[in-house]
Amino acid sequence: MSNTSVAAARARPDTARLYLLVSDWLEAIPYSVLAVPLRLGLAWIFWNAGQVKLINWETTLIMFRDEYQVPLLPPELAAPVLLVLGLLTRPTVLVLFGMTAVIQIFVYPEAWPTHLQWLSMMLVLFSRGAGKLSLDYLLWRWLEPRVGRQ
Repeated sequence: MSNTSVAAARARPDTARLYLLVSDWLEAIPYSVLAVPLRLGLAWIFWNAGQVKLINWETTLIMFRDEYQVPLLPPELAAPVLLVLGLLTRPTVLVLFGMTAVIQIFVYPEAWPTHLQWLSMMLVLFSRGAGKLSLDYLLWRWLEPRVGRQ
């Protein structure tokens, strides 16, 4: 065995231990901490879209009539606010999922990579909820004793 191989063999346990230590540390990060940037990131996407439409309403109407050709104006302002607060997160994500599906299918079908990123964020929030740093968490803590008494 060469000196390089011996050194590599001796380094492996330390490298493996370091990897496991870092891996354990990362896996110990509470979901609530991870949910905040997911909520903020998703809210930012849809908030910006809503703001652009509000800046020039006439252009927005033209875009919806001519480019988007979508019959309903989606709730682009309400959903981001609810996401930031973490209030009614799962129903809000369902609305955004529907909006994204309409955008993907009828408006910008070539934008699937972007929509896939949005969907990934939505699926995590839908499956795991808003986390402890949210109004949903406070609401359920308040409702839980009342529901249990009935």
